[in-house]
Amino acid sequence: MMKDAVKILLVEDNPNDVELTLRALGALGSGGDVVVARDGEEGLDYIYRRGTFESREEGNPKVVLLDLKLPKLNGLEVLQRIKTDPVLKTMPIVMLTSSREERDVLKSYGLGVNAYVVKPMGFESYIETVREVGIFWGVVNEPPPEDGWRGHGGEVGERDEGTD
Repeated sequence: MMKDAVKILLVEDNPNDVELTLRALGALGSGGDVVVARDGEEGLDYIYRRGTFESREEGNPKVVLLDLKLPKLNGLEVLQRIKTDPVLKTMPIVMLTSSREERDVLKSYGLGVNAYVVKPMGFESYIETVREVGIFWGVVNEPPPEDGWRGHGGEVGERDEGTD
């Protein structure tokens, strides 16, 4: 049972992967709370509330599921833009990709990705993996505040060390 509505941004251009991912996440009861962006530029438009998403409701997704190989802007470019934005840098991002290449994994973590998940090949494995990712990042994980970490009256990026 979910405690809140889950907002997941899926940035994926492959229609089959979109369908499978939505099916897996729908099993969590969050199917209506998944927004799909078909390329990197559209993903950033959603996050920054511009273009066709200019009038969308305020607030960030609890997690971004980001494919690596995307049209217009690839996943690494999207990741870099989000993680270098002082307000958005704490937004959880999971790279959900078919690439097992070491350079892609290293570059993703170097840019600040929160997790790197390789898409399994089989239908059942894919559904189960995405379901587990959705449960952890969409339900179990506590996302950061919208405006980054704040201590007691501190600045964005500061952390109150005494609150563990």
